Amino acid sequence: MLNKSLPTLSLIIGVISVSTSAIFVKLSSADAGTIAFYRLLFSTILLLPYFLFKSKSDLNHFNRKDWWLSLLSGLFLAVHFILWFESLNYTSVASSTVLVTLQPIFAFIGTYIFFKEVISIKSIIAASIAIVGSFIISWGDFKVDGQALLGDMLALAACALVTGYLLIGQSLRKKLTLTSYTFIVYGFSSVILLIYVLLNGEMLVGFSNDNWIYFLLLAIFPTLLGHSLFNWSIKYISTNVISVAILLEPVGATILAYLLLNESIYIYQIVGGMIIIVGILLFSIPVRLVIKKKRSIENHS
Repeated sequence: MLNKSLPTLSLIIGVISVSTSAIFVKLSSADAGTIAFYRLLFSTILLLPYFLFKSKSDLNHFNRKDWWLSLLSGLFLAVHFILWFESLNYTSVASSTVLVTLQPIFAFIGTYIFFKEVISIKSIIAASIAIVGSFIISWGDFKVDGQALLGDMLALAACALVTGYLLIGQSLRKKLTLTSYTFIVYGFSSVILLIYVLLNGEMLVGFSNDNWIYFLLLAIFPTLLGHSLFNWSIKYISTNVISVAILLEPVGATILAYLLLNESIYIYQIVGGMIIIVGILLFSIPVRLVIKKKRSIENHS
């Protein structure tokens, strides 16, 4: 029987891991498409031995619909990375990360349409509180010039696409193993990104050793320890829960930007981070616990 704490633990590790993504992208001097391509390519290569040894036979369980949905998931993931990494060339880490993690907005709509999940008022309020905290974190970094606005719009579009990727995962992971699903999706994404890089005339070789290290770190931490853990968790919990947990990513990214990129941390970012945590804690409290406490207060009165 699955330990109920495992999905929660995997979410925590996953959020910490994906918080490193914007940092490694900022540190790399390669083009956005190239960074995304090598991130997914290295992830696929690292998964290959385990896939061949343990999960190759799982492909026998893929039907035509599964293949098409996996291809669509890979397409969403590939374009998500292209748009998000490109946004970091126009706006700050904080602004881009906040906008790309506004997934509850799209997830609540998507899970209702595709899975008939009804969102409680408490969940909507809690997610809204966390989203407000996200905007407070990036308040001082939002700019009104054209370049920053373009970066913000690219990040928001990337947010919608990654939510679509998670929604497909919520459907397919009910019957497909983690390794087979992620290997196929990452593989499709790599091919799509390679086509994009070649058509866009971006460099594929000639990078410094530092860049190759950043590509590998992007594959290991935010992808294999981030996205893969989300894809594991999504078999047991809703996209809504994951989308709200990901709101913690700006907190982690801001801290890492301070430590590794010498970006300053301001009081409004601390306040915003605390509000995000309050919102996520409120979202995580079961409704029956809230009702029980309310009834207990009424009995004492």
